[in-house]
Amino acid sequence: MLIFGPMIRVLLLAAFSCTANIFAQIVQDTAFVEVSRGLVLDMKYATDDNFLGKNVYGCAKCLLRNAAAEALLNANETFVEKGYRIKVFDCYRPIDVQQKMWALVPNPVYVADPKKGSIHNRGAAVDITLVDASGKELDMGTGFDHFGPKSAHGYKKLPSRIRKNRKLLRRIMEAHGFKAFESEWWHYNLAGASALPLANKSWDCD
Repeated sequence: MLIFGPMIRVLLLAAFSCTANIFAQIVQDTAFVEVSRGLVLDMKYATDDNFLGKNVYGCAKCLLRNAAAEALLNANETFVEKGYRIKVFDCYRPIDVQQKMWALVPNPVYVADPKKGSIHNRGAAVDITLVDASGKELDMGTGFDHFGPKSAHGYKKLPSRIRKNRKLLRRIMEAHGFKAFESEWWHYNLAGASALPLANKSWDCD
């Protein structure tokens, strides 16, 4: 039987407490939270205004992992200081919806293979744009879910004001821990989120 002195017992208790706190943070970060404060929600897959042509969500809710939700709200605060707000088109997306998208557009440049899943399926990706103080969307050159080269960040044949709008969106989102998805100007993944588990969670519609 091992007998520890008072100092060793204190150190062990501190170590166990630290480990418990880290574990609690991991558990918390794998939970989903609903996000709406200060944002404009236009959840396209809760309508028939999307490339699937039907409502596949039931109701318009933006669910994200805790870390992604916090980063998104912080980014929005920065945009608000500049006279804009984030408009959200999509957040967490269940795997079964991903399968429906892949069936229509089996092209990994635009839609992730559901066998691997996307950061959307992990609850840490958002599809967004910006609106001004009057609620008007900034011109980004294409609409949401435009599957073509014109949607890419690297596409150069755009007026300077549109390139400026895209750069503003990218600069602030990346400053708050997101990574741009190069083929889609609207798509941002939380950095490091590929380690999160895939999910096929549905949500209640009141």
